[in-house]
This record gives sequence, C-alpha cells and structure tokens, in this order.
Amino acid sequence: MQRDLVEQARRGDHEAFEVLAAAAADRLFAIARLILRDRDGAQDAVQEALVHAWRELPRLRDPDRFGAWLHRLVVNACADQGRHQRRWSSEIRVIPVEPTTDDGARSLADRDELERGFRRLKPEQRAVVVLHHYLGLPLPEVAETLGIPVGTAKSRLHYAMEALRAALEADARLLAVPNGQTA
Repeated sequence: MQRDLVEQARRGDHEAFEVLAAAAADRLFAIARLILRDRDGAQDAVQEALVHAWRELPRLRDPDRFGAWLHRLVVNACADQGRHQRRWSSEIRVIPVEPTTDDGARSLADRDELERGFRRLKPEQRAVVVLHHYLGLPLPEVAETLGIPVGTAKSRLHYAMEALRAALEADARLLAVPNGQTA
C-alpha cells in the first residue's frame, strides 16, 4: 500500500503525499526532537525535510526505501539546523516536585545528567545514537539511513559513547568538588 502511495506521490498526487507525510510525521518529529533537543527546531527540521521530500520525490529510485529516505532527510535537516544555530538552545521545563523515594530522585538526577552529556555530542553523533539506541536500528541500517559507510556509523557511535562517558565523568568530578573549589 505504501509503495502505491509513493508511486502516486511521485507522479504529483498531493493527497497521496499528504497521507505519507501524516503517517511519518510523528516518527520524524521524535527523531528530530531527540537529535536537536529543541521542540521548535525539530518542527522546523521536519517541515524542511518534508518540503525537500516533495521536491525530490520524483527522483527517488526505490519507492520501497521511502521511509529510510525520509529518515535521512530529517537527519540532514537537523544537521542544517545545527549549523545555522551554532549553539544548542536549552528548553526549560518545569517539573512538578512531588515526594519521591530515593530511587525516583536518583532516576531523575541520572536522566538530567545523561541529558547534559547528550547535549555535548556533535549533531552527527547524536543522529547515530538516536537511530541506533532510541529507534533500535542495526548499524548497517543506520549507515544506510544516513548515507554513510557502516564503518563510519560504527566510528561515530564509538566516539559518541566515549564523549558521553567523558562528559558524565567530568560532571561527576565537578559535583565531587565542594563549593567551587578547584581540584
């Protein structure tokens, strides 16, 4: 069914493309949101990817790869957003404070620490981490989605995990130093 819609959209059928875009929009937004860590930027990236998809759809060689192609377009749009911004804005969310057990408080602190480390990754590293660890794609599929060799995907994932580990360790060292004294 999707192949038929892709074929119709390739021939200029706006309604077919609208159905395809609507079916993919939430997943594309989730990917962009995880990479950019910014709601507005993610919406812009998805919009940019869908506009690019509409324009380039007649040149898509394999209609069965439409989903992977869209993923690649949104990752590229996220990279464009990152290049234009040159800095990542942080989104502040007010989290209601409720009595929690120590495990809940620790879980929240761990999540916050991981978020800070994730923000320090380069956009191309975030893309590989999101596609592999959040979406569960195997590395060959990550590579295909990003249009890079499998070895490059493995390398980016390796260096992303190293950078994340180093950021978490650096944060832990900062927290261990009392009242801003130098270590």
